[in-house]
Amino acid sequence: MSTKQLAGPTINRGFTLIEIMVVVVIIGLLAAFVAPNLIGNIDRAAVTRAKADIRTIDNALNLYRLDNFRYPTTDEGLQALVTSPGEASAPNWKQYVRSLSTDPWNNQYQYISPGRNNADYDIYSFGADGQEGGDGLDADIGSWDLN
Repeated sequence: MSTKQLAGPTINRGFTLIEIMVVVVIIGLLAAFVAPNLIGNIDRAAVTRAKADIRTIDNALNLYRLDNFRYPTTDEGLQALVTSPGEASAPNWKQYVRSLSTDPWNNQYQYISPGRNNADYDIYSFGADGQEGGDGLDADIGSWDLN
């Protein structure tokens, strides 16, 4: 008798091409339905973040005014919230924000004082296109439309 044992029948346990194709099609269909919803949420989230940043800057500007009896000039800009514009300009200055963040599209927030929209100042982002004006995501987002 041989010491060699015969192995049982071999069974292939892989996936067939058809099974793999069915899975790929299902994943594609799911992506087609989910992706547009996610992209829309990302755009809305960017606008919401810009409005929240503008509110934060607005609060810091009001604290600046309480301490120094005026808002920063357009030339001093929002940088006056981070570094002192000088003893003569802001005698009671303190740091109002740690740093100035960029808008969700990596552009600086804009500041003018007095504001164009019947306010002491305007804080705004140019939106996704980074240029003044525009519609939809490219529209300017400013302190005048936070309500």
